[in-house]
Amino acid sequence: MMLLAESGSTAVWVGEHGVRYYAHGRTLTNSSRLLEQQAALVSNRTSRLRVARQMYAMRFPDDDTHALTMQQLRGKEGARVRRLYRLHAERTGVAWQRRDYDTDDFASGTPVNQALSAANTSLYGVIHAVIVALGCAPGLGFVHTGHIKSFVYDIADLYKADLTIPIAFDIATRDVADIGAEARRTVRDHMKDGAFLETCVRDIKTLLTTNDDAIEYGPDAFDNPDVVMLWDYNGRNVAGGTAYGDDIPEEPE
Repeated sequence: MMLLAESGSTAVWVGEHGVRYYAHGRTLTNSSRLLEQQAALVSNRTSRLRVARQMYAMRFPDDDTHALTMQQLRGKEGARVRRLYRLHAERTGVAWQRRDYDTDDFASGTPVNQALSAANTSLYGVIHAVIVALGCAPGLGFVHTGHIKSFVYDIADLYKADLTIPIAFDIATRDVADIGAEARRTVRDHMKDGAFLETCVRDIKTLLTTNDDAIEYGPDAFDNPDVVMLWDYNGRNVAGGTAYGDDIPEEPE
């Protein structure tokens, strides 16, 4: 583990193809820039609303969401998800009433609700791994808040309509011995080619930064020496590793 850290490598303990997240070592980036941008955006009410609206806009590409309140956006998203459930129920012939599950009693849910829970959990694992690899904070969410995985849930909601919801309804049509395991394997197989990981990285960077040229992850991020700056109250950063005390004039006796 020391060799991995010193060579600029990272280790993330996950399930097969990332469908479970367990823990991680260092991030893939030497820079804290993306983390600082996330913290700055979520700490300001105006910028937080802007990012939240952008997240909803990614789900409603044909609608103008820039003037909608959070209450309106939540209502719009709720209607969209309920419509998706109905459409996939009609497509597959699976009986559907509502999203209903008990986190402490997985087996008590209907087959489709069990499949939804297992598929979503697998998706959370993949996204959690991506977030920590980029050096971002899983707990600093823009739509979700108050949970250590708030940002994980934010990002996962961008993909459920195209991934976990159709997967869950398809699984519910089949006679499988273990719905949870089947859901995890199906999500895992969807991740094999790595395309989803690339999409997830791109979307997170798009939400958190406008500088497309900044290298925040991957092997290229380690070609340059570490840069450590010192924060200055006047809004600029100054170089670290400097004995600034030598430049301070002595006070008169």
